[in-house]
Amino acid sequence: MLSHDRVWAAIDALAERYSLTTSGLARRAGLDPTTFNKSKRYAADGRARWPSTESLAKVMEATGASLDEFMALVRGEAGPFSGATSTASASSRSIPLLGLAQAGAGGFFDDGGFPVGQGWDVVEFPSGPAEATYALEVSGDSMLPLYRDGDTLIVAPGASVRRGDRVVLKTREGEVMAKILHRQTPRTIELLSMNPEHPHRTFDTSEVEWIARIIWASQ
Repeated sequence: MLSHDRVWAAIDALAERYSLTTSGLARRAGLDPTTFNKSKRYAADGRARWPSTESLAKVMEATGASLDEFMALVRGEAGPFSGATSTASASSRSIPLLGLAQAGAGGFFDDGGFPVGQGWDVVEFPSGPAEATYALEVSGDSMLPLYRDGDTLIVAPGASVRRGDRVVLKTREGEVMAKILHRQTPRTIELLSMNPEHPHRTFDTSEVEWIARIIWASQ
């Protein structure tokens, strides 16, 4: 049976498995950093507050945890966890890695945004999504506060994208950027910048070579 204390304990345990604070876990999921703070767990009058199903879904998507794995944490079980770094050696695979700053150069991607050619490094990633994935290493501060210099973004070019997803987009002129998908129509793609100091962008679909969803990020 679900209880308020056990659900919040499961969120704490999930953060601990990634060596994150609850604020860091919220940031990884694209949520307000205070979403899981202890002060948010009870109202001023003492009534219990529960995390929303949307925030839990975003956390599981960002970490790669399945619903069964999260429910095991709710039950207080400490069994194997496919997304946890502590078991990566037993359930990890090597995927291509490239610096985000290099990604705009020709020869690294096919028309669908899948990795090709030479010059890729490799990184170990816990087994999870079945679709093809690769990794891009962030450089600079254009994606603060969500992603920092040196963070690794795991990208799934075959995954469907929808409004609110964090995505990587490559233009036909070779510009590569990581932003938030705001709106996509048959004619245009509108992106929101993660860093308020950088402008939002709008492209005609004819200007876009490919767009791919970010499914996970190290922090």
